[in-house]
Amino acid sequence: MIDTHNAQERPAVASVRAAGRTTVVVIGGGINGISTFRDLALQGVDVVLVERSDFASGASAASSHMIHGGIRYLENGEFRLVRESVQERNGLLRIAPHFVKPLRTTIPIYSTFSGILSAPLRFLTHRSGKPQERGAALIKIGLVLYDTFSRDGGSVPRHRFLGRKKSLSELPALDPAVKYTATYYDASMHDPERLALDVLQDGLAAHEGAHALNYVEAVARTADGVEVLDLETGTRFEIAADVVVNASGPWTDLTNEALGTSTRFMGGTKGSHIVLDHPELLAATQGREIFFEHSDGRIVLIYPLKGRVLVGTTDIDADPREPARCTEEEVDYFFDLVHHVFPSIAVDRSQIVYRFAGIRPLPRHEDTAPGFVSRDYRVEVDRSARVPLVSLVGGKWTTFRALGESLSDIVLGLVGRTRSVSTSGLPIGGGKDFPRTDPDRRAWIGAHLPGAGARGEALLTRYGTRAAAVWEDVEQGHDEPLAGGALSTRELAWMVRNEHVVHLADVLLRRTSIAFTGDVDADVLDEVADALAPLLEWDRERRDAEVQEARTLLNDAHGLTIPDRTRH
Repeated sequence: MIDTHNAQERPAVASVRAAGRTTVVVIGGGINGISTFRDLALQGVDVVLVERSDFASGASAASSHMIHGGIRYLENGEFRLVRESVQERNGLLRIAPHFVKPLRTTIPIYSTFSGILSAPLRFLTHRSGKPQERGAALIKIGLVLYDTFSRDGGSVPRHRFLGRKKSLSELPALDPAVKYTATYYDASMHDPERLALDVLQDGLAAHEGAHALNYVEAVARTADGVEVLDLETGTRFEIAADVVVNASGPWTDLTNEALGTSTRFMGGTKGSHIVLDHPELLAATQGREIFFEHSDGRIVLIYPLKGRVLVGTTDIDADPREPARCTEEEVDYFFDLVHHVFPSIAVDRSQIVYRFAGIRPLPRHEDTAPGFVSRDYRVEVDRSARVPLVSLVGGKWTTFRALGESLSDIVLGLVGRTRSVSTSGLPIGGGKDFPRTDPDRRAWIGAHLPGAGARGEALLTRYGTRAAAVWEDVEQGHDEPLAGGALSTRELAWMVRNEHVVHLADVLLRRTSIAFTGDVDADVLDEVADALAPLLEWDRERRDAEVQEARTLLNDAHGLTIPDRTRH
């Protein structure tokens, strides 16, 4: 761990510490905490968000990069959740089009009537039982129900079925034993961490009394609020508040324990993924996600993303006290499922460029199998002290906007305020006025990013229409490429000033996709660290420590093998 206790206090931290009071403290800078923060700020409520690591670095960074209605939730009879999820998916396609895109999804099907009395429509029998393959009849029923929740003007096309011959014509590398394919649409989310950052920036811009602090941990509950620890300087201070919200995801019970309250709300499961640099597999997907249930009942996806192929996921009970890691056994499992769907395509470990794992913030589920645990959310309010403690239990990426609004409504009631603004239909960050078609994108780049050339497309993809402000800043001075052109020195400086960059890993893992696409090596670590050092006033010792910390994280948590080249 980097010794940062001699670091200079950041302006945002100093401002909150000097004020000493706010109306609401939100603990947890994942997407649901950030969404609640944004919603409260839009109501003009003074709110401070504290996150012990970087924003969107926990469960929010370990998603399958999808915004989806949750077709499989139908088997649990969770119609409310599916309806909300589909509506929110369709809404995000409109308000966050810079990050959320329609995703064609295909299910390979091997039988006609299998599982007719069980999954996926579990609500017919209310039993889990042994996992059974879903046949075409059940999948058809499920997709018809799914489509009924999408009748809002055609955000995505309706599903369609194909027989073996047409399925193999469309997807020649697919297992020839397939009997049918079902194709429907959900949505992709190509940069979840940046979408979370956009939501955060909206909150900060909405109200001058809104402040967001990363690398600040809530360590105790006080009579008037919470005590926090600035992990960069070692400084402890109190933030007085009228309400404290615990939105720390799978760590909710651990946060409550630190605050002196014992709860047993959470029962998260681990989900792992691998990213493959595999042109043959990428071509085999034909640009669509392949989605199906494996023989053990787990949901599986093979998904083209950023010129790579994302393969996931697992669903294993996990202890939030332990780091989530993608194991070798899980890698073997992923290879088995790729072979199951595309038997002629060979995969091996040399093609893995990135691994990641996280813990889903699921409610405690006792004897319920992980795959059948509800993905819905609820809110618990502890009024045992003068300052109420509100705990969020559950939640997922797709419903973050609606969840933030619901949680915010509860908080508004506790502080005697009423809602003045709805986030429904409100564009998120760089989604405002985002060009939807290729000709419109080219025209927008030409008008707002003059002289950017091929880099304009990358900037528009990374920032949405906020790219105009980034490019205006970049053009003000001398700019040098970094990481093979994936970044530049002036863009990095803009990130430091505007996007809460504290550590080298923040840039490689969350402000850019450099790590995800497998483009980090020892040279890139050195190059980006050298560029960051003067921006963040690092001396040589701190600069080397940042390289060491980032390399260790990438090697241990993400499966890379970057050699130790720390300069002495």
